This record gives sequence, structure tokens and C-alpha cells, in this order.
Amino acid sequence: MTAGTFTLDTADTLVVREVFGPTVQGEGPSTGRRCSFVRLGGCNLACQWCDTPETWDASRFDLRQTLTRRTVSEIVTRAMQGDPPMVVITGGEPLLHQHQDGWRSLLGVLICAGVEIEVETNGTQEPEQHTARWVTRFNVSPKLAHAGDPADKRIRPGALYALLETRKAVFKFVVRDQADVHEVQAFTAAHAIPPHLVWVMPEGTDTATLSACLAEVADPAITAGFNVTNRLHVAIWADEKGR
Repeated sequence: MTAGTFTLDTADTLVVREVFGPTVQGEGPSTGRRCSFVRLGGCNLACQWCDTPETWDASRFDLRQTLTRRTVSEIVTRAMQGDPPMVVITGGEPLLHQHQDGWRSLLGVLICAGVEIEVETNGTQEPEQHTARWVTRFNVSPKLAHAGDPADKRIRPGALYALLETRKAVFKFVVRDQADVHEVQAFTAAHAIPPHLVWVMPEGTDTATLSACLAEVADPAITAGFNVTNRLHVAIWADEKGR
């Protein structure tokens, strides 16, 4: 099987935490859309509130147990169960895998299957040419100061610019209060990110926390020209894994 100049080999492999669905996209412009998720292992950041530390944190988890290497054939077969119209590739930081044959094969096979592809990324990795061409949308989630990583690690202007240049990127920011919304304003102004491409969403792993946070941040976010998104999967299933 080929796609452009690449040969797609379903025996190629990637390191995976989980493949699950059908479910719904819980955040951003595709909220509520039926989809499946492919969660890859590894991340270059260490957010204090990360809800999937088992994909990267070897100090707390035995990654040999939480992560497995699977063939593209296995990944796609599971992801396509229930015939979803969209597959979301997430992590960890999935763009760390884009130099691998398994990444190119995964994208290519999904394209051949006729599904849309969304990639969830923290905005520190520039998309390669084949990634930019085959991905339907990049859901870029730059981390604010409360994530805990130093600014020079979590903010990479070159990568943000490259993602904007694809014309396929939207930007999601996890916020806790009005001060975080002001930080998003400063961030987007500094990196020339148009407000209409920005979605602000609450931090939290239960409905009560999400609701309280939304009540505080919605008005200032709307005033700033941003979109507001809940975390629908949390509102439905709380912090249950694989949903």
C-alpha cells in the first residue's frame, strides 16, 4: 500500500498506551463528535495536573507495563471498531512519533480508511510535511505557567508558527481562573494567534469542579474574543479511563 512517496506497512509499530472508542471528542471545535482515540506513549513535558501520567512518568509508573508496542494493523483494527468517522491521535505528545515509519503508516492507513484525523499536541513540536498534509486538524494545547514546566520548555515559538502555517490548527488552553484567561490573552498576542482560533476550557476531573471553573472563566474568555469549551468526556464519565 502506498500514499504519495511513502510505502505504508501495517506491520510497522508504535508505542501505545491505549486505543479506545467509539466515544466522543470531549473538547474544542469537534466537541460531541463520534470518534475513536489512539493514545501514544511518551511526552517531553511534565505537567503537574496531567491526567495521563502513565504515558510518560517513569517515576510513578512502570512504563513497560503501561505501554505496549503494537502494529499499525492492530491499532487501526481496534480504532475502526464501530465505524467512527474520526480518529483522534493523542498522548503523551504524539508528534514525538512522527519520525517513525509507524507514524506515517498509521496516518496513511487511516486516510485510506476514509476517516478524519485529529492530533492533540502540546505545541512544542513542528509538524513534518507528511503530518501537515494528512492530518485534518491539530488541536494545539500550549501549557500555561500553572502546568509547572519552565517557559523555555513549554513554549516553542517556531513550533507554534509552523502549526499556524498549516491552517489546520486550533488552540486549546486549560484554565483555572480569570488570571489564567489573562495569561492566555498575553500568550496569544505574543504569538499572533487569532482569538477566533482559541478555545478556553476548565481544569478539573469532575462535574462540580468543571462547572465552578466555567462560571468564573466564561465571561472574561468571551470578552477576550475566545471560544469556550467544556470537557464533555469528564462531564459524562468523570476521570474514567478509556472513555
